[in-house]
Amino acid sequence: MSETTTSPAADGAGGTPTEVAAPHRYTAALAADIEARWQDFWDSAGTYEAPNPSGDLEGDAAQVARPKKFIMDMFPYPSGAGLHVGHPLGFIATDVFARHQRMTGHNVLHTLGFDAFGLPAEQYAVQTGTHPRTSTEANIVNMRRQLRRLGLGHDQRRSVETIDPAYYKWTQWIFLQIFNSWYDPEADAARPIDTLIAQFEAGRRPTPDGRPWAELSNAERAGVLGEYRLAYASDAPVNWCPGLGTVLANEEVTADGRSERGNYPVFKAKLRQWNMRITAYADRLLKGLDALDWPEAIKLQQRNWIGRSEGARVDFPVGDDKITVFTTRQDTLFGATYMVLAPEHELISGSEDGSGSIVPAAWPEGTHDVWTGGHATPGEAVAAYRKQAAAKSDVERQAEAKDKTGVFTGAYATNPVSGEQVPVFIADYVLMGYGTGAIMAVPAHDSRDFAFARAFELPMRCVVEPSDDRGTDPSTWDDAFGSYDAKIVNSSGAEISLDGLGVTEAKAKITEWLAAAGIGRGTVNFRLRDWLFSRQRYWGEPFPIVYDEDGVAHALPESMLPLELPEVEDYSPRTFDADDADTQPETPLSRNEGWVNVDLDLGDGAGVKRYRRETNTMPNWAGSCWYEMRYLDPNNDDALVDPGIEQYWMGPRDGQPAGGVDLYVGGAEHAVLHLLYARFWSKVLHDLGHVSSSEPFHKLYNQGMIQAFVYRDSRGIAVPAAEVEERDGAYYYQGEKVSRVLGKMGKSLKNAVTPDEICAEYGADTLRLYEMAMGPLDVSRPWDTRAVVGQYRLLQRLWRNVVDEATGEVTVVDDEPDEATLRALHKAIDGVTQDMENLRFNTAIAKVTELNNHLTKVGGPVSRTVAERLVLLVAPLAPHIAEELWRKLGHTDSVVHADFPVADPAYVVDETVTCVVQIKGKVRARLEVAPSISDADLEAAALAEPAVLAALGDAGIRKVIVRAPKLVNIVPA
Repeated sequence: MSETTTSPAADGAGGTPTEVAAPHRYTAALAADIEARWQDFWDSAGTYEAPNPSGDLEGDAAQVARPKKFIMDMFPYPSGAGLHVGHPLGFIATDVFARHQRMTGHNVLHTLGFDAFGLPAEQYAVQTGTHPRTSTEANIVNMRRQLRRLGLGHDQRRSVETIDPAYYKWTQWIFLQIFNSWYDPEADAARPIDTLIAQFEAGRRPTPDGRPWAELSNAERAGVLGEYRLAYASDAPVNWCPGLGTVLANEEVTADGRSERGNYPVFKAKLRQWNMRITAYADRLLKGLDALDWPEAIKLQQRNWIGRSEGARVDFPVGDDKITVFTTRQDTLFGATYMVLAPEHELISGSEDGSGSIVPAAWPEGTHDVWTGGHATPGEAVAAYRKQAAAKSDVERQAEAKDKTGVFTGAYATNPVSGEQVPVFIADYVLMGYGTGAIMAVPAHDSRDFAFARAFELPMRCVVEPSDDRGTDPSTWDDAFGSYDAKIVNSSGAEISLDGLGVTEAKAKITEWLAAAGIGRGTVNFRLRDWLFSRQRYWGEPFPIVYDEDGVAHALPESMLPLELPEVEDYSPRTFDADDADTQPETPLSRNEGWVNVDLDLGDGAGVKRYRRETNTMPNWAGSCWYEMRYLDPNNDDALVDPGIEQYWMGPRDGQPAGGVDLYVGGAEHAVLHLLYARFWSKVLHDLGHVSSSEPFHKLYNQGMIQAFVYRDSRGIAVPAAEVEERDGAYYYQGEKVSRVLGKMGKSLKNAVTPDEICAEYGADTLRLYEMAMGPLDVSRPWDTRAVVGQYRLLQRLWRNVVDEATGEVTVVDDEPDEATLRALHKAIDGVTQDMENLRFNTAIAKVTELNNHLTKVGGPVSRTVAERLVLLVAPLAPHIAEELWRKLGHTDSVVHADFPVADPAYVVDETVTCVVQIKGKVRARLEVAPSISDADLEAAALAEPAVLAALGDAGIRKVIVRAPKLVNIVPA
């Protein structure tokens, strides 16, 4: 370096250049040099490589013998915009924790890969013609560069990318395990499909129509097995988005019925799609939460999403068919005066005009005008209403405040307990996604049913006696009455009576009667629906499935994996008029005829045959359902993961009965998407014997968000935040007053700050410290570039306490520190140790700052004993400067694997504490006493104090209240 350097913020002026005469001062330029050198060293030395107990990543046996710690971040998506300073918050936090764990004797696995399939790259390809792989790989290179600059201690040998065929070979393999499995209720676990076929072949399990298995055709057998497979294709109601040309999962649709990406209208449609039978695991997914160290808010979200409820299924005859409902209030069956089906229900969606098996050709005699919706026939009414409902989201359909809409189907069902004929409606407030898609409406005791009955002039019957003075005539009520603590009334029929029973007793009695009569049964229902697993896109994992001439799906043999994506000329699915619901998807893969239609020998004895490939691709969630397992054994070509390696890193152990990753850090927004899906895949793989852990992530921690101010002009358009000026409490952009609100950080909001900018101005260690010091890790906080300089100054003071800025020589001395410094040191060690273990990095930095300030205040050369321990305390937080100072202090080994300091308890406790002595509530003396002083000794010392004696004078003492070691309160006589 030259004798005079320029540091943009050397004096803390927030960017004003200042000439620095000291050639060895810690500046942004020196930080950049230090950081680049040590990053290169760590890479070349393999500093962060974590050895496996076996396999190609096997390493130092002594390191493997240490306690292990598997630490993970949620998969990042390689965005073309790169990182802004909000993105690395969690990455820095896990890095700090991982570094501390290494220094406390753990074999730490910490790496990072990229979840690289998905719609953004595909949309960019559509717009520019650039292959999604080209843009995605370029984005990964850029993000790797940005992350490396932060000094993240990742084992790069283990990093994976979901778009790598060597990776998605195993995603496809897992799909085939799920496809070739069924859930055996007796075993309460997944089992290979061959075990189910054996039951059919032996006659132990009857076929649906009773014919022997041998008499069924291949297509018929496939149809039967499809009802059991954990991965299956079916015609099901889906969220169809013509504007994107694809179907969407429920979680990808906004509350106002539009696509989360692109904001296009979403409609309900029936399409042939792949599904995962996650509902088979609903109970186990619920119970498994108890063993996990997760935030209660996330557990609650999953419990609510799974939505377990106990009740009964009841059959209502309607013509030659029946409507099956699920109800948790079977005790109110006598109060069911009409029924409602979801618009997508199979009994009314049988033909193009909306007619089906229960919809008559004409309105029955006496049909109320308000029931028909103004249509001439039931078929017309049903078809029109179904189209109307398809344009609404599930949230809109269930909104409590909206007017209830619906239409009569023209059909009547029979109430099985009363024998009454009740009209059957369709209405959008009933969803196929819960129960059976049909309800028995008891309007006297359900607010939504009450509102619907009022709107359509339907009868109401009170069957649960109100506890207030409203009486038992619902026509006089303002709303329904619901209670579980009431008496059943008006509920007697020819075969059963519930009158006079409490709700619990009535539910038990009617459930038993329904089962005996063969028209119902007690059951458990879940809100959770099977996972829609198809996407009409190009940029995703191809399904390892082909279809024969009969449309039967066949799994590709493992020897044909990976099935790689072919080249196509047009990457976009065919999109349509965004408002045209009556369209069908056309996928990019379907246009490559040479890839779709193939001659294959599947090794099943049938020889070479012509097959048609599946032209949908897997959703972007697929690759992230299992990536923690691939981190363990990333180069294994023969297995998903070696069993011994998986057992070492993720197997069950004390305190972790289900196994899993030791610490998983990421956003709370994935509570019911990625986290639920990954748990499902882990349980299937565990059941099939592929892994020892039944849960993927033992401990989950949700980091907060770094926010930034968004500035908008009079048109509501975001303006560049960096160019906004503050004057007298107002904000101006190019002379125009603008508004300011705290929000997300992002390129589109023109308020993004990149880590490259901060690293260039202050260094990566300063950025790391600032992000960790901003506040508790799990709380969102606003970014303030002007405040970054505070952590920069901390590092400059740390540097000056060890290095002479004029000569570059180390200034520490071998003298022992004084007692005050020893106490400050060991208190800092004790506090930082606890904070590190509990992810309280902001308070750990405060304790380091306090110690460093103490040394600065004392002045003079710092004792080597103190300087070395201070550097070790800083090492997890600011690893580059710590490594540099560690070497300057004479050490030849890396600070990364040095032992974290241990506090001496004798110095952690204060030597003395101040005890306040009060008389009549007024402070009369302050005593310096030992923290361990007894009540008796403290009382004696207080009463012997001259100031206390003078204040008491001749007055006697009525009472002495002692709260050792800090308070003595004397009450005079």
